[in-house]
Amino acid sequence: MLHGTAASEGIGIGKVMLIEEHSLEYTPRTVTDTEAESQRFKAAVDAFCYNTEKQAENLRSSAGEKEAEILAGHIQIIKDPYLSGEIEKLIADGQCAESALEHMCDMFIAMFSAADDELTKQRAADVRDIKSGVLGILLGVNEIKVSDAPKGTVLVARELTPSVTAGIVKENIAGIITETGGTTSHSAILARALEIPAVLSVEGVASSLKNGDTVVVDGSEGAVIVNPDDNTVAEYSKKRDAFLAERKELENYRGRETKSASGEVYELFCNIGKPEDAVKAVDADGEGVGLFRTEFLFMDRTSIPTEDEQFEAYKKAALILKGKSLIIRTLDIGGDKDIPYLGLEKEENPFMGFRAIRYCLKNRELFKSQIKAILRASAFGDIKIMFPLITTMDELREGKKLVAECKADLRNMGINFNENIQVGVMVETASAAVIADMLAKEADFFSIGTNDLTGYTMACDRGNNDVSYLYSPLQPSVLRMIKRTIECGVQ
Repeated sequence: MLHGTAASEGIGIGKVMLIEEHSLEYTPRTVTDTEAESQRFKAAVDAFCYNTEKQAENLRSSAGEKEAEILAGHIQIIKDPYLSGEIEKLIADGQCAESALEHMCDMFIAMFSAADDELTKQRAADVRDIKSGVLGILLGVNEIKVSDAPKGTVLVARELTPSVTAGIVKENIAGIITETGGTTSHSAILARALEIPAVLSVEGVASSLKNGDTVVVDGSEGAVIVNPDDNTVAEYSKKRDAFLAERKELENYRGRETKSASGEVYELFCNIGKPEDAVKAVDADGEGVGLFRTEFLFMDRTSIPTEDEQFEAYKKAALILKGKSLIIRTLDIGGDKDIPYLGLEKEENPFMGFRAIRYCLKNRELFKSQIKAILRASAFGDIKIMFPLITTMDELREGKKLVAECKADLRNMGINFNENIQVGVMVETASAAVIADMLAKEADFFSIGTNDLTGYTMACDRGNNDVSYLYSPLQPSVLRMIKRTIECGVQ
């Protein structure tokens, strides 16, 4: 049995199809007609964008709008003025288009790969995908196609890129196995959207399996069984059927009140990272979005999103929700979430360092740009603002002061917004829980972040196996923090 990361739940049984990468080797050369070489590069980019648009259309129909945005992001990256401008400069200096493209893409791949957090590291895969796509066009190499895979196929690859995944006919693919990628990689996101069981980060799997091998893919447990016997196939077939039956049964709960067995009615909210994610919150019959993680809008790019770009994203989510609540958390970077172009210095203990509200209060123009975007979007739905990692009253007051300043700026410009927009805080540190009675007097609402609250309260890293036994929100100290926060909020 092989083990990896459980990236998309479910069980698949089928025959292996190895996705082998085409050779993109070339001989670097010096060009004298730099104008012609520049036109050659631009033509390749145009062809890449055209192909990617078609792939995005395939994804839009098979997986959804949010998933199609992944490939739309590839177009934005290759057309980024800095990236394309630097490539053009290298060509003007005499480099061939292949060398110039590879040089700049490799620079970004190295930058993303060197990041501390896994999410940013995985962005390197997107740049590799873009580089391969444009290089393939420049070199005349055919694209890898999986659209002809027969029913019951398990795709196995070193890295399954979004551009390849876009060609999947989901009815024919029983599972996905890769050597790279994590739960937040685009391959994982696409597999979940297509409802295909997937196990990622299985070491050496692309070289150890052969075309035609029978495999069981357990995407719920992160396990792969190679050439199983009849009894094992029968066992996992039953598990697969039970999983599919349960998923079908859950469909019956759409449109029904969220009520406990004791008769209490609750509101169930979703967490999202992009505006398109709000579609699934509505489809799942949720009461709204309890957390919009805005840091994802700052990733997959080389510069800070403008106020207008952020406004359009928040407005889009609000319109999708059609009046349902949308709580937008302001930029929460640092810790495990690094954004290279913001230039955060390396810290020995980033979780205790310069992050979240602390960073934003020191970078006020960036913070005010985001607040204004949220305020402008509040004219289109039930939007609330939430500050992360609040530990003192001063942080809350400074944040609210900036909100007031942004309101005044928008009033002077004649721009509509919700004058009574609520401002709340994430209670995710012991400090915030201890002063919850004080915070409650000046915050409009609380949101308890149990993951960080547990880690900070128990002084343990859930990723450290030696102390992970301490990490549980059911620890009495954590439960007392939660209880106190709720009581203070109610009072």
